[in-house]
Amino acid sequence: MSILQGLRRAVHINGRGIATIDGDRRQTWSDFATRVAKFAGALAAAGVKPGDRVAILSLNSVTYLEFFYAAPSAGALVVPLNTRLAPPEIVAILNDAGAVALIVDETFTPVLPAIVPHLTSVKTVLTPAMLESAIAAADALTVDDADAADVYGIFYTGGTTAASKGVMLTHGNIIANAMNVLADVPLSRNTVYLHAAPMFHLADCAITFSATLVAGTHTFVPKFDPVHVIDTIERHRVTNVVLVPSMISMVVNHPTVDQHDLSSLRGILYGGSPIAEAVLRRALACLPNCGFTQAYGMTELAPIVTFLTPSDHATDGPHVRRLRSGGRPAVTAEIRIVDDMDRDVPAGTVGQIVARGPMVMKGYWNQPRLTAEALRGGWMHTGDGGYMDEDGYVYVVDRIKDMIISGGENVYSAEVENAIFQHPAVAMCAVIGVPDEKWGERVHAVVSVKPGQMVSDADLIAHTRTLIAGYKCPRTVDVRTEPLPLSGAGKVLKTVLRAEMRV
Repeated sequence: MSILQGLRRAVHINGRGIATIDGDRRQTWSDFATRVAKFAGALAAAGVKPGDRVAILSLNSVTYLEFFYAAPSAGALVVPLNTRLAPPEIVAILNDAGAVALIVDETFTPVLPAIVPHLTSVKTVLTPAMLESAIAAADALTVDDADAADVYGIFYTGGTTAASKGVMLTHGNIIANAMNVLADVPLSRNTVYLHAAPMFHLADCAITFSATLVAGTHTFVPKFDPVHVIDTIERHRVTNVVLVPSMISMVVNHPTVDQHDLSSLRGILYGGSPIAEAVLRRALACLPNCGFTQAYGMTELAPIVTFLTPSDHATDGPHVRRLRSGGRPAVTAEIRIVDDMDRDVPAGTVGQIVARGPMVMKGYWNQPRLTAEALRGGWMHTGDGGYMDEDGYVYVVDRIKDMIISGGENVYSAEVENAIFQHPAVAMCAVIGVPDEKWGERVHAVVSVKPGQMVSDADLIAHTRTLIAGYKCPRTVDVRTEPLPLSGAGKVLKTVLRAEMRV
């Protein structure tokens, strides 16, 4: 099965239903499919051939969704570009992917002079006006359908802990994820899905193709802004959205949120990074009619392998601890926790999370050695530290690379961050290890406070001592009033914080 079958199904079961709402522009599923076919024809007329890579640098829009279906309709692979990257980073990805065409929106057209002279493979650049003209003049095109094993796109990792790598995801990977989502997230033709997370990121794609499969409606905000998101949910009666934890915090803690009718919202799928219990409890109180589902995964897993469903989001009782988990394996996923020798560890023991199933990537683009290492033994080695309890719930404690070893003790930054987040003045935080002559590494916290709030480093350290063991508590704290640096997907960029500390 290919993603194009999902589009054909949407037309078949809901052709006259609304497929997209982008500002004042609306399309039915039949209209959307027609435009996708002409979009594909425009790519072919521009010289794109089957197997070529086509990149897009754009904020969220209906054009982005059309591109996701038009490129494979022309036999090409999609290469979504992180909108937060600097021009040299964009150039490196385009050249690495060997992209032959680049689509840009009006926001990024001014960046082209810093990019185009350094490109080695791109032959065609389509700005908004050029793209619209090409689509209007093109003949409709749909190549023979792709096989499940064919690569759909190359998705470059966020690079928050290391250099970006091109992840090859097949049509089968994308469809497997879509079906996993539908097994645990109620979606239907009545779904109105808001693209609030950046569309270049697999966090947003987690529901993109599922929503199409059920012929729901897609709507968009160009980029995440809590006010715009709140307004759009109210105006278009949005039912579902994907948000990373930092976005949830900004929405539910916004001073105007209680002035809006968000009662249409039925489901928030969240993930991308651990969520603090304090933020989750505030979200549950703010949106009592909304079901919260946590998803754990990564780009290499297309992207989801576990779900924590709404029924497991208890805020009291014997199962409240499950709020800290990523849930249990998706219907087609298998998960193990292993040691450094890839041997299973007992329940409750921290090891590396490994996974297998039809959602696991084909490999890294032009990186056979890294592919073999990541997929050794037939299992995707996530690089995430975690454990599994006796009921099969997976708890992610940290990136293996983010584990801090202080005085011989392992400290997981996510656990410390969760404690810090429970202080009422804290808006954002990140914990990293920094060199220390006595301890080898010390726990260092970088904290951004809420507007109008103040807190001292001593107060924060004392606060954490009431919640976690002393050796886990930060020994130094950097308190800021400005937000912490975020990736395009809304994750705190610990690489930037480490660079500031020269570690």
